[in-house]
Amino acid sequence: MHEHKTMKRHIPNAITSLNLFCGCISIHQMSQGNIAMAAGFILLAAFLDFFDGMAARMLGVSSEIGKQLDSLADVVSFGVAPSFIAFYLLYGSLENRFLAYLAFIIAIYSALRLAKFNIDDRQSDSFIGLPTPANALFWVGIALSYWQSWNVEYGKWAAELWVDLSGESFFLFAGVFVLSYALVSELPLLSLKFKQFGWKGNEYRYILILISGIFIGLFLFASIPFILLLYLLISIIQSSRNTKQDEIHS
Repeated sequence: MHEHKTMKRHIPNAITSLNLFCGCISIHQMSQGNIAMAAGFILLAAFLDFFDGMAARMLGVSSEIGKQLDSLADVVSFGVAPSFIAFYLLYGSLENRFLAYLAFIIAIYSALRLAKFNIDDRQSDSFIGLPTPANALFWVGIALSYWQSWNVEYGKWAAELWVDLSGESFFLFAGVFVLSYALVSELPLLSLKFKQFGWKGNEYRYILILISGIFIGLFLFASIPFILLLYLLISIIQSSRNTKQDEIHS
């Protein structure tokens, strides 16, 4: 029985370690100029990041070391790895290529965001500031839009929109600075962690998932930046509604 419990305790940490492994592969792929592969491994890391916490809750084996390991993995997969994508895109759009190194501000602010998250007890049911996976997925969406515009006719106009925008250094710098600020801001945002699966209390989560599914069906990978914008909008609506309800009950 004890060995069974010990094995269960290692399952979420193994999933988190795979998240970190994917982040490392993404960085290597980006160093080789393989932007689509780099983005794909960040996408896989995000999938694993969603399930490690769920596995810990389902197995009842949450631990402090698991929490710290998750943050360390996230710094690599959702901080450093997307910084390399942003650097690659900026490097190709700038005359003064030294400025492209500003892309690594993403990694710095991702680390700050995760450090704040670890000591902030307000973020059990919602997030304060943009989660690092959400920021990383924005850059993944831009990167995979390149692959989509070259290889897939489906949703091609949306992919070409992001490709055209990412050719402008102003757009890329705006993405770096605005999203980095959002990581450490006091903006309350929706968490996709389900404590139960009923409609009540999860209305905004299900609306986000439903519309996101429609966007993916219409635009494929080019839907990801649109979904991030939708996520921010729905979070602001939910926060505004909760504030009004608190004022009514106070």
